[in-house]
Amino acid sequence: MAGQSSSHPATPLAWWKPALFFLVVIVGLWYVKWQPYYGKAFTAADTHSIGKSIIAGAADNPWRAALDYAMVYFLAVWKAAVLGVLLGSLIQVLIPRNWLLRTLGQPRFRGTLLGALFSLPGMMCTCCAAPVAAGMRRQQVSTGGALAFWLGNPLLNPATLVFMGFVLGWQFTLIRLVAGLATVLIVASLVQRWVKEPPAAAVLPQDVPQESGGPFLLRWGRVLWTLFWNTIPVYIIAVLALGAARVWLFPHADGAVGNTLFWVMAMAVAGCLFVIPTAAEIPIVQTMMMAGMGIAPALALLITLPALSVPSLMMLHKAFPAKALWLAGVLVVLCGIITGGVALLA
Repeated sequence: MAGQSSSHPATPLAWWKPALFFLVVIVGLWYVKWQPYYGKAFTAADTHSIGKSIIAGAADNPWRAALDYAMVYFLAVWKAAVLGVLLGSLIQVLIPRNWLLRTLGQPRFRGTLLGALFSLPGMMCTCCAAPVAAGMRRQQVSTGGALAFWLGNPLLNPATLVFMGFVLGWQFTLIRLVAGLATVLIVASLVQRWVKEPPAAAVLPQDVPQESGGPFLLRWGRVLWTLFWNTIPVYIIAVLALGAARVWLFPHADGAVGNTLFWVMAMAVAGCLFVIPTAAEIPIVQTMMMAGMGIAPALALLITLPALSVPSLMMLHKAFPAKALWLAGVLVVLCGIITGGVALLA
C-alpha cells in the first residue's frame, strides 16, 4: 500500500510540464493570434474593412473552385491549425488530468461556463479549435466543458467582436456577443444534459497513450500522431468538397437574399455547413449585404457561419458521441434562426 500511495508523487520537476504547456500557449497565441490581430484592429478602424470575402469570385468549374478555395483558406489558417494540433496533443501529456477534471470534467453548468471562459484567449476558428477540444476529451473533460470551449473560440472571439464593430457597426457586435454567448452556453448545456457521457474507456481508447507510459517525447509523439490522423485528413477532404460547393451555398445575385424567414433558415443552415477562417464571416456578410442581403439572414450567418462546420464536426467524430455532434449542429442552426427571427420581428 505504501508503494501504491507513492506511485504518483509530486516530483521536483513536475512543475515543468504545465509551465511548458502555458509557455507554448502564450508564445503560440501571441505569434499566431494576438500580435496580428492587434494590428488588424487598427486597419479595421481606419478602413472599415478587414479584407475581401473569401467566398467571392468562385470559379464555374467545381474542381477549380475547390482548389482555389482550399489554397486561400489553408494559407489563412495553417499557422493556427498547426498550433491547434500542438496544443491538443500537449494538453494530453503536460496538464495533469486531475486539474482538468476539477475544472472542466464535471458534467455541471460550472464546467460549461469555465469552458467558455477558457476559450476567450484562443480566438481560433472552429476547425483550429477542434484538435484542442479533441485533446481535452481524451483527458476526460466533460461534453459540456469541451463543447463550450470549442464553440466559444469562434463565437466569443474578442478580436472578431472588435473587427465587427468597426466594419459592420457596434450594434452587430452587441447582438453577436449576446446571441453568441447564449448559443455557446445553451448548446453545450443541452448536449451535456441530453447525451449521456460514454464510459471512460470510450472517451480514452486503449490506443491513446497515458501520462505515465514511457519517456515524454515518445508519449507526446504517439499522441501527436494519433491526433493528427484522427483530425487532419478528413479536414482537408471536407474543405475541398465545400470549396467546390460554395457557389450554391452562398448566392450573390443582387437582392436574392431577402429579409424573410425562408432566407433566415437557409443562411442558418448554409452557415453551419461551410468552413471559414477566423473573422471571415465579417467580410462575407459585408459583401452580401452590399449585394442586397437583409439584416435578418445576415445575423443568422453571423452566428452559424463561425460556430461550426462540416469539417470541424468531422474532425471531432472520434472525440464526441455522434449524437452529441448532430445535436450540437441542429441546436446551432436553431440559435441562428432565432437570432435572425428576432430581427424580423423587431
